[in-house]
Amino acid sequence: MKGVLLSGGTGSRLRPITHTGPKQLVPVANKPVLEYAVEDLKEAGITEIGVVLGNKGREEIQELLGDGSDYGVDITYIIQGNPLGLAHAAACARDFVGDDDFVMFLGDNILKQGITDLVESFERGNYGASIALQQVDNPQQFGIADIDEDGTVTELVEKPDHPPSDLALIGIYVFSNTVFDAIERIEPSWRGELEITDAIQTLLDDGHEIDSQVIEGWWKDTGMPEDILEANRLVLEGRPGESSGTIEDGASIEGHIDLAGSATIESGAVVRGPVSIGQETTIRDGTYVGPYTSIGPNTTVEGVHIENSVVIGDSEIHSNGKIVDSLLGRGATIGSADEMLPEGRRLVVGENSNLKL
Repeated sequence: MKGVLLSGGTGSRLRPITHTGPKQLVPVANKPVLEYAVEDLKEAGITEIGVVLGNKGREEIQELLGDGSDYGVDITYIIQGNPLGLAHAAACARDFVGDDDFVMFLGDNILKQGITDLVESFERGNYGASIALQQVDNPQQFGIADIDEDGTVTELVEKPDHPPSDLALIGIYVFSNTVFDAIERIEPSWRGELEITDAIQTLLDDGHEIDSQVIEGWWKDTGMPEDILEANRLVLEGRPGESSGTIEDGASIEGHIDLAGSATIESGAVVRGPVSIGQETTIRDGTYVGPYTSIGPNTTVEGVHIENSVVIGDSEIHSNGKIVDSLLGRGATIGSADEMLPEGRRLVVGENSNLKL
């Protein structure tokens, strides 16, 4: 079985963070979202992975993943170009997949339990596809599946006005290669895209059984700033701290702290985990770093109170204010303004921004 990892899209919902880079490389707990997907595929025994690239961020993604050897996998790059739908992205991988079955994984997804159970369930049966599902509160905004008591899918519909269930497709699928013939027979939707739900419905109409698995634990589509913050919180919550950096005498530390080897927490700083602090980052005297915060590499933080936030990296934060629930892009500079501003500033800061607070 092979893996097809989708890494296209424009990242419009994450602007300005994604103005100069792909959304799949935004870090969660100081690791790009795309790396979590690669690790899930490898854990499921899938080491041949085709990475489907769009028009944006090709070089950055290839620089990160390389040939896959750093992750113990073999990576082939596939160019999709314009984003014409998930089914179109799958079709672009047809030559790579060949006669094999394959997992298709949206590269901005992150989930707690991995995909091994989904893959093993598919392999135990004779299915045209297997889909990962999760209950959602807003099924009108998703592709929705109706399933019987055995977990077999009976109907699929994209963003329905009257959903048949609350079980949403979360963007992780296992396919037999019969899906390629189904894709050839579907028409673009009202959005002008080839919908993967239409391809799976075609498999159903052709008499193929479609397996499903309702994912236990959390799942996040990291397409919006609030999703990045929530995913960061969830990952940090389940990760033990590994502090190999420097913690000076007089620093106050509590909870799980993931401190990179070249990072420093200076005397007089207060850090309350779970927290992740990247390489070459310094937390200076008078700083409070609160729970569920990730601070990326090559960053200096001084005098500020920051919590439940993500600082992507290469940043300078020198302020006597309070930053909460914020996503700060790479290269951000935040200083103190002369005037008094309210506590609890909530920010989405693009790359190379320069703020005075």
